[in-house]
Amino acid sequence: MAYYYSEPSRTFSEYLLVPGYSSKECRVDNVSLETPVVKFKKGEKPELSMKIPLVSAIMQAVSDDGLAVALAKEGGISFIFGSQPIESQAAMVRRVKAHKAGCVTSDANIKPDQTLADLLELKQRTGHSTTAVTEDGTPEGKLLGIVTSRDYRVSRMDPATPVKEFMTPFEKLIYVKDGCTLSEANDVMWEHKLNALPVIDDNQRLTHFVFRKDYENHKANPNEILDSHKRYIVGAGVNTRDYAERIPALVEAGADVLCIDSSEGYSEWQKDTLQFVREKYGDSVKIGAGNVVDKEGFDYLAEAGADFIKIGIGGGSICITREQKGIGRGQASAVIEVAKARDEYYEKTGIYIPICSDGGIVFDHHMTLALAMGADFIMLGRYFARFDESPTNKLNINGTYVKEYWGEGSNRARNWQRYDLGGDPRMKFEEGVDSYVPYAGSLHDNVNLSLTKVKSTMCNCGALSIKELQQKAKLTLVSATSIVEGGAHDVILKDTSRDVK
Repeated sequence: MAYYYSEPSRTFSEYLLVPGYSSKECRVDNVSLETPVVKFKKGEKPELSMKIPLVSAIMQAVSDDGLAVALAKEGGISFIFGSQPIESQAAMVRRVKAHKAGCVTSDANIKPDQTLADLLELKQRTGHSTTAVTEDGTPEGKLLGIVTSRDYRVSRMDPATPVKEFMTPFEKLIYVKDGCTLSEANDVMWEHKLNALPVIDDNQRLTHFVFRKDYENHKANPNEILDSHKRYIVGAGVNTRDYAERIPALVEAGADVLCIDSSEGYSEWQKDTLQFVREKYGDSVKIGAGNVVDKEGFDYLAEAGADFIKIGIGGGSICITREQKGIGRGQASAVIEVAKARDEYYEKTGIYIPICSDGGIVFDHHMTLALAMGADFIMLGRYFARFDESPTNKLNINGTYVKEYWGEGSNRARNWQRYDLGGDPRMKFEEGVDSYVPYAGSLHDNVNLSLTKVKSTMCNCGALSIKELQQKAKLTLVSATSIVEGGAHDVILKDTSRDVK
């Protein structure tokens, strides 16, 4: 006979936090959102943590190398989407790892025998006024000189003039050697009044540039998460089909953490993938698994060796799995049960396995609810898709700016590896839609605002850390009437758009 749950499947919108005692210490600037990403033993520290509890979804419309760098600067991790060729995904990972804190890989490079016309075309394409002149025209080539807008006058020079005739040659450049600290590089820039400082290796090959503006950005991002070589942390998604080829390529490219991207994680396919990682790499490669929605699914993946476990089936804004297949669970119910299973597993084994809530976040306060219910961090798709840094097109539709957003279960994504259960390797029906989301501006501004709300609510609950929130939180179910009461009601709202100049 089928098993029936006695409680209905509940969402975050059906709960409210009840305030707790707040001491004078409960101020937003005292709240820490640091959270573990991978499992660790009792009394030890996790090998990988984040400064903020946010990761970006493993989706074409969300997580490329551009968003990964932006999110790492804020303290979170992006999981580069896996529904692409192995080589292109690995290249995205390498591009993220090429960024050092305060340093950038040169993306405006030219050969010395190219012309002023070539330089102007490159400048128009990249928008950069500082161009590295390298032997082979690549970002890692032997540095022969630098060209800035001070080195030429378009109105008085022949467009066919070779770059080598007007560049600042290497002998006249101020530079530093690879291994120089960012602080030391900044001192050199200030001493010589430079806006750009090349970093070279022992063979005179260009490794990075330090720009004054990037150094200032680095100082303005105290939460950025870096590896031992001062490079940004980045994750990558893998599937349960080509993992034997994809995982080694991503590890070689420098991915710090992997995650199996699957619509349903309680399966032997995931166990096989985890077993492959453990047999080949031991515990040196970190990999999460999922998605699951109950204790049985959590316990299965925990025993299989997952470093973190992802929760959620059918709760994403573009996911229609529940509609198409009648399977899934309300995200609040799933997080509550899996969090309890996580704590029981910790008590039994002494191993803490972080859990990630994936889906169901509609409003900023849902983030706080997910954390209070036990999630260690939250995976977001629609939220990040709205920002400048996401890889999709920004469009103007009927006077409103939007960005494209599509699900990995849609035909547009063609991510059959994520949903296939055998047979013809094509999308037989869709579990995701193709849509638009309102354009919201920069990632930095929005994440800052969202997490300020989270911190403020934590202070109302008397909590200064996520773990303390989970211990002190008091949650209540809400009625339909109280949801109405929670918004503006029984008033005539002003049309504030007239006040905007």
